[in-house]
Amino acid sequence: MTAVADVSTGELVEAVVASLAAFVVGAVNPATILAKLLGKDLRHSGSGNPGATNAGRVLGARWGVVVGVLDVLKGLVPVLVAQQLLGTVTALFVGLAVVLGHIWSPFLRGQGGKGVATSLGAILAVQPWFGLGMVVVFGLLVWRMRWVAGASVSACLLLLLLGLLTWFRWVPFGTRETGAWCVLLALVVIYRHRRNIELWISARRDASSTG
Repeated sequence: MTAVADVSTGELVEAVVASLAAFVVGAVNPATILAKLLGKDLRHSGSGNPGATNAGRVLGARWGVVVGVLDVLKGLVPVLVAQQLLGTVTALFVGLAVVLGHIWSPFLRGQGGKGVATSLGAILAVQPWFGLGMVVVFGLLVWRMRWVAGASVSACLLLLLLGLLTWFRWVPFGTRETGAWCVLLALVVIYRHRRNIELWISARRDASSTG
């Protein structure tokens, strides 16, 4: 019997309450708050996305780094706390909830960031080596391509692969639950980048037709 099947009613209630709290934490958007303090509105500047990349573009690289670190911590800390106090299964729910809150923040009328940094924080808490692998892929591709969205999608594709390998027990670490969770997180963040993917496909198609 799996860990999920063994969850009691009380533990399920704890998971729901913790997840709701995590959703609210995730919905608090550091980029928007810092921009407002600095007299800027990210929704009408740069790409219009309230995330670390656009914050760096509009507010300056230093502030972009600050927002990125805060977004990572926003995913890392709630999951670590949930792991210590409520167990791994609840921590997985919390990790998903904080990412969903970040992406679809009710404080921003259902808008939000793209979830890369917050997902990374959650993953570092549950599967640190997966998170470090994502950081390496992201860093190398940003360095070579200078395209943050493409690097983000590539890092999530790596997470998707690692999650599938863990889910089907083709690697000797993690659990089926954490594997499925990694797959779900990766798909959510990739979906959030769908517009970037569409633009990339369109650009490639145009380049092929004119080449």
